[in-house]
Amino acid sequence: MRKDTKGRIHFKVVFVGPSLSGKTTLLRYLHDQVQGLLKGSLTSVEDPSGRTIYFDFVPFSATGKVLLDVYTVAGQRRHRDQRKLILKGVDGLLFVADSNPEMREDNIESAEELKLFFGDKLGTDIPLIIVLNKRDLPNAMNRDDMIKDLGFPPGTPVFETIATEGVGVKRAFQSLSREIILKKLYAPSNEAKSSTT
Repeated sequence: MRKDTKGRIHFKVVFVGPSLSGKTTLLRYLHDQVQGLLKGSLTSVEDPSGRTIYFDFVPFSATGKVLLDVYTVAGQRRHRDQRKLILKGVDGLLFVADSNPEMREDNIESAEELKLFFGDKLGTDIPLIIVLNKRDLPNAMNRDDMIKDLGFPPGTPVFETIATEGVGVKRAFQSLSREIILKKLYAPSNEAKSSTT
């Protein structure tokens, strides 16, 4: 969380998950199709095949005074150091898991890396939403098996999406936005801090 020169509060949101799980597709859908969100331009750094090679970025305005700076990170193993850099100072995470059975190990590896980076802050200090993407695949993995594989804290909100069609995308993003704002602006610990300063 940071304040800009106009007094607006910026929250950093990162979409994370294995390569080609649909992070950029989710972000593009939010940017291009969802009405009622004030948004800036989409910045994307990708290779000719469409894979993100550094990050994507779009600022969204939740209210006149609150902005969500949304990033995606490259999911390939070789971009681990870049991910760590982009995840610095994150206020909320949307983990995008791929429902393709061939991606099971990649989902697990990506989740384990996130746990390594954030430890017990994941899902507590740092709000986390799980998105099970590509639910329209005829051989999509079982929902409960995917959640168990990921091993995130019990009670972590889960949304099933089809990013290419926008199914579930807005709801998942709204849920994460609400969690961030409630936790970072209105949590009892923040109220106590503001009353002592």
